[in-house]
Amino acid sequence: MASSKHVSPCPVGKLMDVLSGPWTMYLLWVLSTQGPTRFGALKRRIEGISTKMLTERLRMLEHEGIVYRHYEPTVPPQVTYGLTERGHELFGVLDQLNDLAVRWYGDQNAASKAS
Repeated sequence: MASSKHVSPCPVGKLMDVLSGPWTMYLLWVLSTQGPTRFGALKRRIEGISTKMLTERLRMLEHEGIVYRHYEPTVPPQVTYGLTERGHELFGVLDQLNDLAVRWYGDQNAASKAS
């Protein structure tokens, strides 16, 4: 269940297919910084994502073994998502991307307010 129709035979290409889908990296960033999170809270934290897209991304990441789904049969049901051991391996990469994003775009709001 890759994010695109083309599935690369190369391991790096396969990983990029998985991670480059819409909202995927941001979803992983939220889970890595917030820890296990219920579906509704994820939807609120990822402003602009549709329920359908969030469900699709979570299912794909679960299929890839990056995210786990914990279901509690309560009323209403509680579904929590978190990173698996495989997902935790992405911490270093996500931290580096965060550092780069802050360097490139972190002062953008301050610069636009000064103009």
